[in-house]
Amino acid sequence: MRSKLFLLSFAVICLFFGVAIDAQSYAITNAKIVTVSGATIDKGTVVIRNGLIESVGANVATPADAQVFDATGLTVYPGFIDTLTNLGLQTQAATPTPGGRGGGSGQQQAATQPSSNSNYPAGLRPEDSAFDDLRSGDGQFEASRNVGITTVLTTGRAGIFNGQSVVINLAGDSVSSILIKSPFAQHVTFTTLGGGNYPGSLLGTFAALRQIFYDTQRLQEIEKMYAANPKGMKRPDADKSLEALFPAINRQMPVVFNVNRERDIIRALDLIKEFKLNGIIAGGQEAWKVADRLKAANVAVLLSLNFPKRTASGSPDADPESMETLRFRAETPKGPAKLAASGVKFAFQSGGATAAGDFFTNAGKSVENGLNRDAAIRAMTLGAAEILGVGDRLGSIEAGKIANVVVVKGDLFGKDRFVSHVFVDGKYFEQKAQLKSDATRPSGQGGQTANVAGTYSITIDIPGQPVGATLNLSQQGSVVSGTLVSQLGTTQIKDGKATSDGFSFLGSVEFGGATIDISVKGTVNGNQVSGTIDSPQGPVTFSGTKNP
Repeated sequence: MRSKLFLLSFAVICLFFGVAIDAQSYAITNAKIVTVSGATIDKGTVVIRNGLIESVGANVATPADAQVFDATGLTVYPGFIDTLTNLGLQTQAATPTPGGRGGGSGQQQAATQPSSNSNYPAGLRPEDSAFDDLRSGDGQFEASRNVGITTVLTTGRAGIFNGQSVVINLAGDSVSSILIKSPFAQHVTFTTLGGGNYPGSLLGTFAALRQIFYDTQRLQEIEKMYAANPKGMKRPDADKSLEALFPAINRQMPVVFNVNRERDIIRALDLIKEFKLNGIIAGGQEAWKVADRLKAANVAVLLSLNFPKRTASGSPDADPESMETLRFRAETPKGPAKLAASGVKFAFQSGGATAAGDFFTNAGKSVENGLNRDAAIRAMTLGAAEILGVGDRLGSIEAGKIANVVVVKGDLFGKDRFVSHVFVDGKYFEQKAQLKSDATRPSGQGGQTANVAGTYSITIDIPGQPVGATLNLSQQGSVVSGTLVSQLGTTQIKDGKATSDGFSFLGSVEFGGATIDISVKGTVNGNQVSGTIDSPQGPVTFSGTKNP
């Protein structure tokens, strides 16, 4: 009975919002296009349809049904990739401080975790995965998306094993819709568990890591022997923690070591060599010092752009910084160029920086310190995608790839940089440079409310079935009235209000003798509108444009 009610409810909401139509298509015209995978196009067009890049080139025709963006004077890039974050996780774990002796060494209490059947304590469980704590929702990604980052690698940052990471896109209403790759890698930090748990020292951590990898090798051999001929052989004990490392010791899953200083990078490389791991260094602020060894071992680096800054007080009475600290701060921005010159594969990551824009500002500092500009762009696009194993679908402007596309005004690495448009999985996000003076008007209460009056053609993003509707809004002060018209009929707006950046209203629709209540919230930016329609069947988003 409950199944029938669910199916009926789903049918009702689909009928209310109308029949399926083709997904919105877009054409970005007259733009400079940095394809990354090929030559830069000085003036061309990118066409986006059904979440993919349909075509790109200097002589591409604009489809008749496409929403057109004239990008004269602007530059189109592939969506930028941050290769180490904890974005999208339900709870934010503490981030190891970049630039420390071990890029996070010292005591770090493992995150509180539910009880487990593992034979190992929390923080030393390779089976834990970021996927289990992943949550969807566009709002949480806005700060990163506003600067042009469309894809990230996400993992926990607590414990020795930080959790198996996932690659996600920064837009989507469900975990399945944001997920690109799961899992990607095991992540390890040279830290301690603290709280009286073993290991409580760094020497203990190195011993524990070596032991767990040796135990994994032994268990895999025993399980193979038992599977081949179980008669007369004691059944091996199951151990999901060790079994989670089977893909790592078989080089089927990378192992990422979160380390910054030369000494700890060498320790990580020793473990990679000893257990024949598919290793990656994350952080790597002194990786340039061992570039020859990284190149020989074919170990890539997820290079932190959270460059060290002066932390000592500027007071004349403050102790002077050590020569080692001064040298570290001066040499770190030069590291990317040195890695590139040595032929080491690397991609950029934000490294826990508090300001999202530092990702590009510090990449620009790398360019100022000798890194080729094209190499810098590649390190945050196609180079990053290739290291993450998703280069066949992300990282460049090519037909058939996922439509993660960013439009930039000004120099990408300059202070005048502004990201004007972002597309994630083909979904359009217009950026707000500032509140336009003609977009507001005084309210009756002395505040500011958006001028939302007009007729809007909108697309309602029902998963797998986007549909069209017309929104007619009239406004007197802060009071909004009008209609929402779908194939089912006309819904009168009730309790409509103008807000500082949009509107909200209630409504209902009659279907089959039943009344379905809806609640609508929208944002208006220029001639663009977007928002959410909530109903007992759950929320769906909508977006569209104001009719002339």
